[in-house]
Amino acid sequence: MKKVAIITGASSGIGLACAKEFVSRNFSVVLAARSIEKLSEIESEILKNGGDVLIVKADVSVEEDCKKIIDDTLNRFKRIDVLINNAGISMRALFKDLDLKVIRSLMDTNFWGTVYCTKYALPHILLNQGSIVGVSSIAGFMGLPGRTGYSASKFAMQGFLETIRVEHLYENLHVMIVAPGFTASNIRNAALNAHGNKQGESPRDEGKMMTSEEVAAHIYQGIVRRKRLIVLTAQGKLAVLLRKFIPKFIDRMEYKLMKAEPNSPLK
Repeated sequence: MKKVAIITGASSGIGLACAKEFVSRNFSVVLAARSIEKLSEIESEILKNGGDVLIVKADVSVEEDCKKIIDDTLNRFKRIDVLINNAGISMRALFKDLDLKVIRSLMDTNFWGTVYCTKYALPHILLNQGSIVGVSSIAGFMGLPGRTGYSASKFAMQGFLETIRVEHLYENLHVMIVAPGFTASNIRNAALNAHGNKQGESPRDEGKMMTSEEVAAHIYQGIVRRKRLIVLTAQGKLAVLLRKFIPKFIDRMEYKLMKAEPNSPLK
């Protein structure tokens, strides 16, 4: 029987790349996202290539939608082996200028979406001694200026998943946090501004970033090896390491890096 992987935020970027990676590894995949049109296109491609797929229209900020993802998975495949909490949104604005609804939106999707999906999937993943994955960010290890809501949501998600790991320490549950660093994906285009509107364009050169396909391959291998943490890109690994020893210097480097972005909110 094929193993089953649920992937949220599967209509683009890292989620879509994970869908293709896991299908290529002979997994049945359950793809959840808000756009049923995009999911239907992906479903057609996977089915044409002989893969096994179920699509679910869902907004992970809505608890009942998350429960539906799990219920539909069990109705179709009768098991869950992997849950990849990938759905997420970003933001770009200084906190002093920010409408608080933006932080609520990020927490609802990035943190609560992970909580809801994990809550309903956990008993079934435990049965198979499977994996729960949280796609986090370097922003989950350090507060990035102009990304207060994003950093807060990723810190919260990581704390939640680390606690789940410890609570099930002797039940062979695998919990992995992945911090991709800057990755070429749609997340910056869809990032919210101070008023909660989509930014509409990336402030960074996407061509110089790690690809979503590379990240997906690392996620798959991390699950196989049952890693606790994957920090990707040399810049990301160095920043996380050095922050432990020279935090003030890293703060200055973060500020300088974010200030250098086109149209940065930092002056």
